[in-house]
Amino acid sequence: MAPSMDQYLVASDFDQTLSFNDSGFALSEMLGVGDFEQKVAGLSRISLVQQGAELAYLLRHDPAFRCVRREHLIETGKRIRLKQNVDLLAKILSESIDGRRFSFYVISAGPKEVVQSALEGIVPADRIFATEFGYDSSGEIASVLRAPAGYGKVAALKELESRLQTRPDHTIYIGDGGSDMYVMQHVNSRDGYSVAVSESKDVVRIAKRTVLSSNALSVLAPILEDILGWSPSQIRELFAAHGLAVHEWDKARTDWLTFYEPLAAASGS
Repeated sequence: MAPSMDQYLVASDFDQTLSFNDSGFALSEMLGVGDFEQKVAGLSRISLVQQGAELAYLLRHDPAFRCVRREHLIETGKRIRLKQNVDLLAKILSESIDGRRFSFYVISAGPKEVVQSALEGIVPADRIFATEFGYDSSGEIASVLRAPAGYGKVAALKELESRLQTRPDHTIYIGDGGSDMYVMQHVNSRDGYSVAVSESKDVVRIAKRTVLSSNALSVLAPILEDILGWSPSQIRELFAAHGLAVHEWDKARTDWLTFYEPLAAASGS
């Protein structure tokens, strides 16, 4: 009988984590809607929706997006620019590494049609959790059936853990922004592992490791190092085996400090 393998759940955000484009910006550009950023900022100021679900709200309620149909979302996905080697990341994670098996899923607040279209041929549709809409007879978006944003990402992650029967400390989450904070805190509180791929202060403070690169394969470095105990040379060898040479690998801990002068000293008294 073959030895059993430890199984890990690797869940990743999509926008700005596996891609350079944000789904909302890409869709707005295609439609000619020029004030998308201001609309999102307005929703954030009044905390009307969970962070990350702004696009879902606008697609359902904003007149500027009323023309959007399923085919527009699919076309937007085709226009999304993915980070380098997303396909290789998915391939490597689909293979066992040192007797560990990694199941790769995507959890995104972006529209499911966009994410599936962008990752077609890379990540199977049944491994993508994203915002789902209900459509009326005219094809117009009539309802939001599911929006994995904020705590919604935690719910999706719990569903996957239950489906795969993985241990909480075998969950790895990769994200980039404020909408990932809830799920990262949840993962860390249960001895899981979180990786940030941006310099967003809110996320960097929470994530176990931060990796900055235009290559999606970079997230494997902290996973292999901290979970599998690999040395940097072993990690470089793995990348080299797939035709990639690590040009630079700078490790640095970043501290952000802000100072305020006492009022008396500032006034010269």
